[in-house]
Formats: sequence, structure tokens, C-alpha cells
Amino acid sequence: MERVLLYTFLEVSSDCKFREQLHSLQSQGIVSFPKGSYSYDDEVELQTDGNRSGHLQNGELVFDPEVNEEVIRIIAAQLAEIGDQFDKEIKARVVNDLAQHFLNENLSGEEITQRMSEAVEGLARAIPSDMEQEKAMLVLAMVLTKKIANTMPSLLQRVFSTTVNYISQQLHNYIVRMLRE
Repeated sequence: MERVLLYTFLEVSSDCKFREQLHSLQSQGIVSFPKGSYSYDDEVELQTDGNRSGHLQNGELVFDPEVNEEVIRIIAAQLAEIGDQFDKEIKARVVNDLAQHFLNENLSGEEITQRMSEAVEGLARAIPSDMEQEKAMLVLAMVLTKKIANTMPSLLQRVFSTTVNYISQQLHNYIVRMLRE
């Protein structure tokens, strides 16, 4: 779900200078769009015991219901509009510093996700916004992804994966609520 939302956000964003690389994510199977609907269950990892992971609700394991692809496209377009407003507020230094972390092969995925988290939280505090904190953080993470990929398209796959991890860890429940509304 997070992959499809981020991909669609980037696809519909203005000033996307890496469309060719973006479409290669889909041809490489990193992002796939099933026809008609998208089920979170498709992306759930198989655990070592052979079961699929999920989350607990009232003590029972549940998987998210199918989400219509068109709903994701509409939400991604709305978030991209907000992103265009935020885009102007993000200083080049923040983008360049974060890009340098992505270039550092010695940093683990966890360390880079932490750097992404710190950058998003710092921007969320610096940018005055009357919107929900979670929505602002989601849009900022996606805009940072776009700006880094615009600066260095070769980093797209690593930045995309890191952003998906960040969003999954920090904002998954918010996205589920947003898609249900």
C-alpha cells in the first residue's frame, strides 16, 4: 500500500525529472499495480513459521481490506498538490545533506531510515502548517524523496525503498485511516 501510494505521488507530482527511472521501478517489479484493486495482503511478508505477518486488532490478527487503486490515485494527487506548496519551503541544504547519507554505502538501511525520520521531523517543526502532523510528515517524506531523486536520479531505488520503510514504520496506521475515509 505504501509503495503504491509513494509511486503514484511521484508519478503525478509536478517537476518530476526522473520519470524514466520511476517507471523502471515498476518494470523491475519493485512496484506493481494489480488490476482494479490493491490488497495490503499482497505486500505482507511471509514469516519464518510460514504465516503471513499482519497486525493485531483486539488480540486477533487482521489484514487490511482491499483498497481501490483509483482511491490511491486520488489521494496521491491531493498529497502531491500539498507537496508542491511544501516544496518551496524545503531548503536545498536539507536535500543535499540527506542525499549524501544515501550515497554513503556504509550506512545501513536502518541508519538511513533514521536520517530520513530526523529530516522529516525537523522540517515538520520548521514549516508552519495547520494540517494534521501525520499528514504533513507523510507529504514531507514524499517530497524529500522527489527532491533527492530530482537531484540524483541514480539514488531513486534506494531513496524509494527507504521512504517506503519510513512510511510503513511511522505512518502506516494514518494511511490506513486515510484510505478508509
